Amino acid sequence: MELLDKLKWRYAAKAMNGETVPAEKLHNILEAARLAPTSSGLQPFEIIVVENKDLKEQIRPVAWNQSVITDCSHLLVFAAWDTYTPERINHMFDLTNDIRGFKNQGWEDYRQMLLNSYPQKDAEENFNHAAKQAYIAFSQALTAAAFEGVDATPIEGFDPDAVDKILGLREKGLRSAVLMPIGYRKENEDWLVNLVKVRKPMEELVTVMK
Repeated sequence: MELLDKLKWRYAAKAMNGETVPAEKLHNILEAARLAPTSSGLQPFEIIVVENKDLKEQIRPVAWNQSVITDCSHLLVFAAWDTYTPERINHMFDLTNDIRGFKNQGWEDYRQMLLNSYPQKDAEENFNHAAKQAYIAFSQALTAAAFEGVDATPIEGFDPDAVDKILGLREKGLRSAVLMPIGYRKENEDWLVNLVKVRKPMEELVTVMK
């Protein structure tokens, strides 16, 4: 029940106090994202951790001027691959073989199937697929932050092209998908802090088919 209690505690903080998240907690949040499942295990994204104050100041105006962008401890930018390439696919399959210490024919056949499929698709379709994988890791990081007692605010309200330019993401073959400022709530300036969490009742959300 401890995890559920933490999830009941968390909310999308609208104001943060600038306090620094300890390195161990930041590591645990990022590690949770790293351990997240992704399609074919490709992990088609990177996480940019923005600590630099000037970069945060540049991003704030293109993120609806939200104060948590500059007042957070760290701004996590989940950036998806702009497309799938043979090099990217082969890197992850080779990494798996290196870590496991053996090759499996079924695994190699699966590699070839992906090589014959993903790189030939439209780049926008591939980005959208990669962005969905980034969201899986994003959700896991959000949960980990709650478990660590750290506030985290999901932000989709931003100009991705502008953020990409500020951080030089396109040159790295990346596109920003979603932002997550992490830090600690500033209760006296946050209108949301004392409001009751509202979610659909279980019976309205879940349908069990026996």
